[in-house]
Amino acid sequence: MSSTESLIRTSMKRTRDLFGSEYISPVPYEPTLDDPVQAAEKAGLSFRMNAEYKAVQTLPPALEAKQKAATAAARGKRRKAEDGDQSSTAKMIEGIAAKSENAAGTSTALALRNGNTGSMPGAQSSSSLVRRQNIQQVRPEWHAPWELMRVISGHLGWVRALTVEPNNRWFASGAGDRTIKIWDLASGSLKVTLTGHISTVRGLAVSPRHPYLFSCGEDKQVKCWDLETNKVIRHYHGHLSGVYTLSLHPTLDVLVTGGRDGVARVWDMRTRSNIHVLSGHTQTVSDLKCQEADPQVITSSLDSTVRLWDLAAGKTMGVLTHHKKGVRALAVHPTEFTFASSSTGSIKQWKCPEGAFMQNFEGHNAVINTLAVNEDNVMFSGGDNGSISFWDWKSGHKYQSVETTAQPGSLDAEAGIFSSTFDKTGLRLITGEADKTIKVWRQNSEATPESHPLDWKPTLSRQKY
Repeated sequence: MSSTESLIRTSMKRTRDLFGSEYISPVPYEPTLDDPVQAAEKAGLSFRMNAEYKAVQTLPPALEAKQKAATAAARGKRRKAEDGDQSSTAKMIEGIAAKSENAAGTSTALALRNGNTGSMPGAQSSSSLVRRQNIQQVRPEWHAPWELMRVISGHLGWVRALTVEPNNRWFASGAGDRTIKIWDLASGSLKVTLTGHISTVRGLAVSPRHPYLFSCGEDKQVKCWDLETNKVIRHYHGHLSGVYTLSLHPTLDVLVTGGRDGVARVWDMRTRSNIHVLSGHTQTVSDLKCQEADPQVITSSLDSTVRLWDLAAGKTMGVLTHHKKGVRALAVHPTEFTFASSSTGSIKQWKCPEGAFMQNFEGHNAVINTLAVNEDNVMFSGGDNGSISFWDWKSGHKYQSVETTAQPGSLDAEAGIFSSTFDKTGLRLITGEADKTIKVWRQNSEATPESHPLDWKPTLSRQKY
């Protein structure tokens, strides 16, 4: 046994002499300290570690210099922030210390990291822990509840498009019966019926600067009507399939249309030339809005995305991919630089111009076909099953939820809401529905915060961003 041990030790000594430079931490060999087997295992482990990790033990010179520079910059920023927050943090710590003295041994004060248990000098308080302030939820503004004021019948098909004239005297509706009807806003009486489309009318817009009404439909046609003669004076040819939505630019003589061919086309209103083809969506463009400032065009699509466009360049500024299902409707706030988009069971609010996400409107579990918002921060959403929700724009609180009533003789399935718009005052809401009627809603003038109290409770799960 002794001869075996001596052989092993001799072998280890020779191995160390040969490969000693390869060990991570060469230690002089002491035969009396270690068991020879353990010493051999340690030597083998040390050699393997050295062989595998020696190359990455130190950083390359260039990377090391860059890391040192980044560390120095971070330290400088941290030191500057600590110096700036020193006075406010000292006040917090002093307040906590005062509370702890009054608590007579039941202290909840936050301790300094340096372990000082005596007095808390202001010079050392910057290294202390500070309680994070609780997130305060925005209390919703009170709004009077809405009630049905008038039901207008006259169309022979689903009412798919609505628009109000800039002077707020009349509004126009387009429907599946291929006609455009113009109604008196005050009385609800029919003024004119315009015929010319050969398929469902899907979009309408009245120019604020010209006596023109623009319409589009599933017949691939975009028409410009002269309201002085009630005749079509221009056609805009170019779409390869049905045109589902259109919008007029508020300051430029530009018309933007979108449809089933997945593109939005920008037209010169006078020359009828196609200025831009805004391509990027992979499915139907369901809705689009124009505004003065960038992004001047916002489009939604059934490919579950919302795109923000630079009108001058004709290119995408940003793509919003938060929705999980097809986005069917958009609503731009008339005074704020914000907008909302809706898909099945989901309404999201965004901030322009970058499209930053602000909050979710939770609680309308339906296929949401249409959105509208007025200057009083009331947003309306209409569902495919006839459900109606009214929301506070600032807080996202749903303060009223009702079901529309289908016209007598209609099927229950014909309770869907396809289009909606507020009039120019924001005091009347007009909805186009699947029972072929147009309904006009108004706020209850007798309602008060006492008679209809706000039913709202703050929750921990929901936060406003």
